[in-house]
Amino acid sequence: MNVFKQILNFYINSSIHVALAVFSMAWITLMDFNLSYDANVLYFIFYASITGYNFVKFFGIAKFHHRSLTTWLKLIQIFSLICFILMCYYGVMLEESTMLYIAGFGLITFLYAIPFLPTRFFRDEKNNLRSIAGLKVYLIALVWSGVTVFLPLLNNTYHINQDVLITGAQRFLFVIILMLPFEIRDLQFDSLKLATIPQKIGVKRTKIMGFVLGMLFFFLEFFKDDAQESQVESLLIITIISILFVVFSKKGQGKYYCSFWVEGIPVLWLLLYLIVQGYFL
Repeated sequence: MNVFKQILNFYINSSIHVALAVFSMAWITLMDFNLSYDANVLYFIFYASITGYNFVKFFGIAKFHHRSLTTWLKLIQIFSLICFILMCYYGVMLEESTMLYIAGFGLITFLYAIPFLPTRFFRDEKNNLRSIAGLKVYLIALVWSGVTVFLPLLNNTYHINQDVLITGAQRFLFVIILMLPFEIRDLQFDSLKLATIPQKIGVKRTKIMGFVLGMLFFFLEFFKDDAQESQVESLLIITIISILFVVFSKKGQGKYYCSFWVEGIPVLWLLLYLIVQGYFL
């Protein structure tokens, strides 16, 4: 059991799980627009997610405590380096037109962790985008929406039409919904200066907000020109599950409630898509 827990913790702490969630949503986008499986862009997104998330999570620790790093953190550093190399390998196979787009999100990720602006804008001495009051959840939603919707389509030279913009808006809302249980969980740890959603409106209203955003996320599907019944059914299931996770979230939630189950919702969404489209038949 201890070995299983160690493997599970490494799987989560090394950002494999969250990267799989990003990978899943990018593949859903390809299927939404009837595009074939694009291994280069999907693997790039997967390895870039691991590299980016580990950079954001462990930059400060590695910078100031390099000699005293624990064994598990050293393993994550090595693993992240391998993922960075694989990210570069798949990156050079992408269309040239997408590279500038990728660079923009790479810059956001860099500034998310690196101090670069005056201290008056921040809740603490870190001076990075992550520390700007009230910005974190929306910045994450923007990056996830851009990477999982527009990047796969741009790499396949797909025309950005109304359905694409609606999908981008849906993905933005979906990520905010998934972030709400994290925001509620972290109430006991976050500085009041961070101005998170639950800090500003309270837990009860945050859950109501999650319900409203979930309904908006679902009903936006009916504004698309090419909404398919199987996709709507999958979307309804995922909407209900996401809202329930928001409703049942609390400050004293279990260790894996957010880090495994909530982050696993996009993977479940992908599995539902694959099932309804007959991938397992």
